[in-house]
Amino acid sequence: MPTVTIAGQSMFYTQQRGTADRPSLLLIHGAGGTHLDWPAALRRLPNTAVYTLDLPGHGRSAPPACDTVAAYADRVADLLTDLRLSQVVLLGHSMGGAIALELGLRRLPALRGLVIVGSGARLPVSDAILQQALADFDAATAFITQHTWAAHVPAEARQQALARLRQTPPEVLHADFLACNRFDVRGRLAEIPVPALVIGAA
Repeated sequence: MPTVTIAGQSMFYTQQRGTADRPSLLLIHGAGGTHLDWPAALRRLPNTAVYTLDLPGHGRSAPPACDTVAAYADRVADLLTDLRLSQVVLLGHSMGGAIALELGLRRLPALRGLVIVGSGARLPVSDAILQQALADFDAATAFITQHTWAAHVPAEARQQALARLRQTPPEVLHADFLACNRFDVRGRLAEIPVPALVIGAA
């Protein structure tokens, strides 16, 4: 799988080739995640060029992680430039949705639309979770998994999600939560010039 060097760091991404007559799709994972958080069916969407990435410090991308959404957006913007995508739609989940919103505010020439899933213009994180992410990582990740998955989701799927989350170093998860907690663009959403599909409770 390919990597590129962004701001002196190796960043991992995947690519599925598509047709030239439609925009590419870039999937941006959430806090503590990796590209594998996205369902395989979405990563392999027919007739569409689909890109996924591991944000800095996550998965196969080199550390350190960032502690602001703006810094993560800088890295993703550089990746888009490196990939030379002329048309792209950003699909972001949770913190990834915040990154997509930040990039929307930057009016990137190649940007054609946003899909925001389980995210928002502000993403506050409680002080207890911020502290616990470092002080008691296992308890923090168990709490997060319990409260971010619906009760009807099979236990096996929840356990798989917990196992993936625990592959993230505690300092990376803490940095992600700091980034979320500092993010607030509620007063600027009208500045985004492209269509946006916002999906919640899904």
